[in-house]
Amino acid sequence: MRKPLQVNRIQGAVLVMLAGLSVTGVAQAKEVIVKIGHVAPLSGPQAHYGKDNEAGARLAIEDLNAMKIQLDGGTAKFELVPEDDAADPKTGAVVAQKLCDQKVNGVVGHLNSGTTIPASKIYYDCGIPQITPSATNPKVTKQGFDSVFRVIAHDGVLGVALAKYATSDLKAKKFVVIDDRTGYGQPLADIFAKQVQASGGQVLERQYTNDKATDFAAILTSVKAKNPDAIFYGGMDAQAGPMLRQMKQLGIKAKLIGGDGICTAELMKLGGDNVGSNVYCAEGGMALSKMPGGPAFEKRYKDKFKSDIQVYAPFVYDATMTMGMAMKEAKSADPKKYLPKLKTISYKGVIGPITFDESGDVKNAPVTVNSYNAKGKTPVTTIQ
Repeated sequence: MRKPLQVNRIQGAVLVMLAGLSVTGVAQAKEVIVKIGHVAPLSGPQAHYGKDNEAGARLAIEDLNAMKIQLDGGTAKFELVPEDDAADPKTGAVVAQKLCDQKVNGVVGHLNSGTTIPASKIYYDCGIPQITPSATNPKVTKQGFDSVFRVIAHDGVLGVALAKYATSDLKAKKFVVIDDRTGYGQPLADIFAKQVQASGGQVLERQYTNDKATDFAAILTSVKAKNPDAIFYGGMDAQAGPMLRQMKQLGIKAKLIGGDGICTAELMKLGGDNVGSNVYCAEGGMALSKMPGGPAFEKRYKDKFKSDIQVYAPFVYDATMTMGMAMKEAKSADPKKYLPKLKTISYKGVIGPITFDESGDVKNAPVTVNSYNAKGKTPVTTIQ
């Protein structure tokens, strides 16, 4: 039996209305995928840094997604694209090209200066903004790439501050300077040595190793004969820990001084009970306990990951959030649209206020000098 024409018309109208609601619902629920690349060493002797950095990025991704940011006509869903460069410049370049090919919307990283510098050219050429949370070689932001930013004090600031502190506060006059010949360690050692001499100190000897070494007997035997007040090491904790053990074995009483590469919780595991008030190190930024959002971030980090922060996790968190806020201001994840906002961004981060100068460096970055005691790394002074 055929239904009356009027009934068919009503049913048709209802179906059209429902279809319209369905389309509207889809439009309202449109999801815009935003891919943020993160690169650090996730394997090898520096993996503890890389995993720490990635954890900071993941916390930021969680927070950005919770904000339900509207970008490009829909709700942004931020996704982290983690990559391992093994702290190797060649691998870093390969990974950078991979992220370009995947058309990520931005990159947070790399961790090391030696990987960041070659990768930054690749990102610049493919139009992807990059914020490094930890690469401190001044060259990173001096290459003429307007897509490169940094949220931590560079070695020109850190090395000078540390040399001044060593000569004035520690009263050290005679130094031996050792570096690992990397894009991080060598420039930092050069800056430190130059400032030591400008501050009236004496560099008795320069020695060199590499970022894979663990045996420093030959170097330290030569150092012992010089009887320095302090040894400066430009490199990472994977070498500084064994170096401290071997210094004690040889009866070397000099203090060990270094940059943020040795300024980690891991140093106490690597160096054992040889790590204490004989070690001084500097970090770009305020001590975690003094950061505006530091204590709360530390609690959240420990609750989630069941481990201590090494060094850079709060900087990675802020770098990721800063990139997300630039996208929010631009209402777009298109690099061409949000890059101008990144250049003028003003963001109140865990580490403090973040704004960039014309080179892409964070403005007014402080430096914190730390030492160690039974409880771990302890801030001694902050230099603004």
